[in-house]
Amino acid sequence: MRASVTTATFPGRPARVPRSLRSRPERSDRIFRWTATASGVTVLAVMTAVGLFLAVRAVEALKIARVDFLTEDLWEPDAGRFGIAGVLLGTASVGAVALCFAIPLALGTALFISEYAPRRLERTLITLVDLMAAVPSVVYGLWGAFFLQRHLWTVPQFMSQQLGWIPVFSVPGVDPDDPIANATRYESSIFLAGMVVSLMITPIMCSVMREAFSQAPIGEREAALGLGATRWGMVRTVVIPFGRGGIIGGTMLGLGRALGETIAVYMILSGVVGIQTHILASGGDTVSALIAQRYGDSTHLGISALMAAGLALFMVTLVVNFVAASIVARSRSGAESG
Repeated sequence: MRASVTTATFPGRPARVPRSLRSRPERSDRIFRWTATASGVTVLAVMTAVGLFLAVRAVEALKIARVDFLTEDLWEPDAGRFGIAGVLLGTASVGAVALCFAIPLALGTALFISEYAPRRLERTLITLVDLMAAVPSVVYGLWGAFFLQRHLWTVPQFMSQQLGWIPVFSVPGVDPDDPIANATRYESSIFLAGMVVSLMITPIMCSVMREAFSQAPIGEREAALGLGATRWGMVRTVVIPFGRGGIIGGTMLGLGRALGETIAVYMILSGVVGIQTHILASGGDTVSALIAQRYGDSTHLGISALMAAGLALFMVTLVVNFVAASIVARSRSGAESG
C-alpha cells in the first residue's frame, strides 16, 4: 500500500518533497492470506467440479426424459420412463417431519444453554451438543431401525386413529380403530425416518441459534430486566427477536442436511418409488436413498439417471444452504434484530 504525504508551501521556504509511505505486511500475514485464498478457491473449484461431473454424466438421461424427469413418478430407466417427482416429494416430506421435531429441540436447547444454564456447565453442554454432530449416520440408522421401529410404531398408529380424517395422516387399507393392526403398516414410514433425521440435524441448528442468541446486546438485556421484566420476558422481547435471523438460518441449514441424508433413511424406509402422501404409512423413498438402493444393479442408462437425480438434489441443497448462509451472515451483523 502506498500513500503520498503533501505539505503546504510558504513564501521564502523551500518546497518539501512528498515522501512515499509503504506498508509491508509481515511474512506470517502473507502466508495466512495465501492459505486462506487457496482454501477458498479450492472449495469453489471442488464444488464446481462436482456440479460439472454430475451434469456431464446426467446429459444422456436428461436427453431421454426431458421435462418429464421432474414430473414422472416411476423409476424404470431401461423402459425410458423415469423421474424424481415421487422421491423429491419423499425427500421434502422427510425434511419437513424432521424440522417439526428439530426446531423446538434446537430452539429450547439453545435458549437453555445461553440464558438459563449455570455458567460452569455451559461449556460442557456445548461440547455435548456438538458431539452429537460427530456421531456417524449409521449409528442413528441402527438406533432407528432396531429401537424406534420396534417400540414406537404405536405412535403413528395412535396419530392415524386420532387424525386419520386428515389425508396426510391416514393409512390406506388399515382400519384406524383396529387395535391389533399389523405393525408393519407403520414401521417403515416417513414419520419415523423424519424422527431419526431430526436428531441428526438438531446439533447444527442449535449451534447457529445459540451463537445468535449470545450476541444479543447486554445493554438491552439489562434495560429489560431493570424495567421489571422477568427472565423469560427479557428472552422473549430481546433475545429471540435479535436472534431471529439465526433461528431462520439454522433451520435452513438443518433442512439442507436433512434433504441429503442417506444411510439412516435407507435403513428405515422401505423403498417404494412413487408419490407417497401418507407420512404415517410404510413406504416411501428419497433421492439420496434411491441412489444408494439402485446404484449397484443399474445399467449405463440407469447410472446416468441416478446422476441426474443427484444433480437435482445437489442444486436444491446448494440453494438452501446459500440462502441460509446469507441469513446467518445478516443476523451476525445485527441486521435481523428488532
